[in-house]
Amino acid sequence: MVTSAVEHPALLGAVAQLEREGAHVVRVAPGPDGRVREADMLEALTPDAALCSLMWANNETGVLQPAREVALACRQRGVLFHTDAVQAAGKVPLSLREVDADLLSLSAHKFGGPPGVGVLMVRKSVDVRALTPGHQEGGRRGGTQNVPYAEALALALALADAELTETTARLTTLRDAFEREVTARLPGVHINGGAAPRVPNTSNLRFDGVEGESLLIALDLEGICVSSGAACASGTLTASHVLRAMGLSPAQARGSLRFSMGPGTTEADVARVVDALVRHVPHVRALAG
Repeated sequence: MVTSAVEHPALLGAVAQLEREGAHVVRVAPGPDGRVREADMLEALTPDAALCSLMWANNETGVLQPAREVALACRQRGVLFHTDAVQAAGKVPLSLREVDADLLSLSAHKFGGPPGVGVLMVRKSVDVRALTPGHQEGGRRGGTQNVPYAEALALALALADAELTETTARLTTLRDAFEREVTARLPGVHINGGAAPRVPNTSNLRFDGVEGESLLIALDLEGICVSSGAACASGTLTASHVLRAMGLSPAQARGSLRFSMGPGTTEADVARVVDALVRHVPHVRALAG
């Protein structure tokens, strides 16, 4: 199996289980900008490769990966291709005509749907065995479907798609203004993945001389929610595997925070967060010595 070193922990956990069961796995590292090089992925697709998984967009940095190009190479080589499109849905156009994936996964809460329900799109020619025995959904899973949540997911996805152009433009403007203001008003702030194409709602900022958890707590006390890694892993004190794979030191990774914007984010919200950072970062730096 071939994958990247910056995948979501949910996928990397499944990959680790495959390794324990005897599979050989190649994890391709990204460049310093957080984007996996197409050439590196293709080099890893040796003749014995059976499966490749590459995320559409990274959940920590927002960096868009070359899923389309890698999917095409996999199709030409007869390798099954899966893409984790969870972070991309509702942020950038998703087209299976563009990305010729055999399997694609989505999660409803990323585009305004209820948490706890998702989608696995499977090409008809692909045989997927159920993780638990059962006859639901054509023998692909056990247990009764949560029909109201599935309906809510479908509606949320349709609404997100209808509003995509407006949402993308608005969030891009807010994100760029946020990054511009923070880097202008504070020295020693860097945008992790800023040189690569990204989804419009995510900023991953590195603050020199700052312990990210201390800054996170200071912001939290003001009602500002940020994260020091994947949101589902917040509360862990280990350095982000994504940022480490990009070449950051443990201290640099721990000094980084992710800021995400949503449909309800306003210019006033952005200004409030910038002002809070300008107040707290010097104080946290002083505490760190």
